[in-house]
Amino acid sequence: MSRPAVVTTVAELRAHLKPWRQAGERIALVPTMGALHAGHISLVRIGQARAERVVTSIFVNPKQFAPTEDLATYPRDFDGDLEKLAEAGVDLVFAPEAAEMYPEGEATVVTVGGPSAGLESDARPHFFAGVATVVTKLLIQCAPDVAIFGEKDFQQLAVIRTLTRDLALPTEIVAGATMREPDGLAMSSRNLYLNKDDRRRATALSAALAAAGEAIEDGAPADAALLSARRAIEAAGFTIDYVELRDAETLSASTRPGKPRRLLAAARIGGVRLIDNIAVAAAE
Repeated sequence: MSRPAVVTTVAELRAHLKPWRQAGERIALVPTMGALHAGHISLVRIGQARAERVVTSIFVNPKQFAPTEDLATYPRDFDGDLEKLAEAGVDLVFAPEAAEMYPEGEATVVTVGGPSAGLESDARPHFFAGVATVVTKLLIQCAPDVAIFGEKDFQQLAVIRTLTRDLALPTEIVAGATMREPDGLAMSSRNLYLNKDDRRRATALSAALAAAGEAIEDGAPADAALLSARRAIEAAGFTIDYVELRDAETLSASTRPGKPRRLLAAARIGGVRLIDNIAVAAAE
């Protein structure tokens, strides 16, 4: 089992992609920050189903971390990541340094309105400008036919879809379903931070969302279901940033009859911030 080729500069990336394009092969991009798990590999599988070649980027993006956040300690396992990607059959890994992505003197930032408002932005006001900027760069640098992002970061997915549409970027954005551990916890690189007790209690987040979503679909008032969810999450030892029901297409707090909804949450346990979301059927 040979490891995929690794390139670290945009020039190398484009040179590697050129013959594939000339041969008429479709290219899929799976952007990651490394510390790969089965959720990331599920996105690779989607890419392989939609394109002849799959590129995975590994870049811990400093622009989306505030000074008080975990950039320095964010999980990193480059050799382990390459082994997982080799086993999955990825064709190319793009692993730039920060100076390659953000050259000295760079003065451009991409900001997106609309779905970026509220939720994550309330707790992390810097976050979506960092995400939008790096994703725009990756989509221009790689120019993939399709790019795959996970639904676990649902608001991020909505922001990326918006910027791709608004900037007329010719990449199809495809969502991959959230992958979960057997006990329901959404897979995340930050789960590695959890100690044994916090890992056990962390399942309350997904369980509370599932119960609230079922109650809402059964006709319970949304406010009552959300209150019950918040109480259950707090009882497990979490500190809540938000638990909200939103329009799945616009992320507006005003849901529309006949339109899908999304229940989203972010909360902290043992100093670890976890996010999750589930689909909720449209109201009649």
